[in-house]
Amino acid sequence: MSGDRLKTSHRMIALYNAQDADGYGEHMTDAACEATYRGAVIRDGKEGVRSGLKAMFAQFPQNKAEILRSYVLGEAVVLHEDVSRAPDGETFEVMSIYSFVGDKVDRVEFIR
Repeated sequence: MSGDRLKTSHRMIALYNAQDADGYGEHMTDAACEATYRGAVIRDGKEGVRSGLKAMFAQFPQNKAEILRSYVLGEAVVLHEDVSRAPDGETFEVMSIYSFVGDKVDRVEFIR
């Protein structure tokens, strides 16, 4: 199961890099959310994630995330990512923690 979850997380980053918000959202539960680590929800529900990503992709059309390292521990997947908003633009590192319900992502928390 954990290998499948790692593959799902990596697939979601590939869809994110392709700016495919609909495809990204298909890997999430209906009640899924994206949030800061132990903090505020940024995007609420599968549809909130989709619409939020579409707005971000419109604002940053060359946004990309590169996976630096991947970890699986118990039921969670953690990705260490390097994100850039534009080529030759500002980059920043993020730790993304993916929590699952079954084979779908139910919550992604970001440490930045």
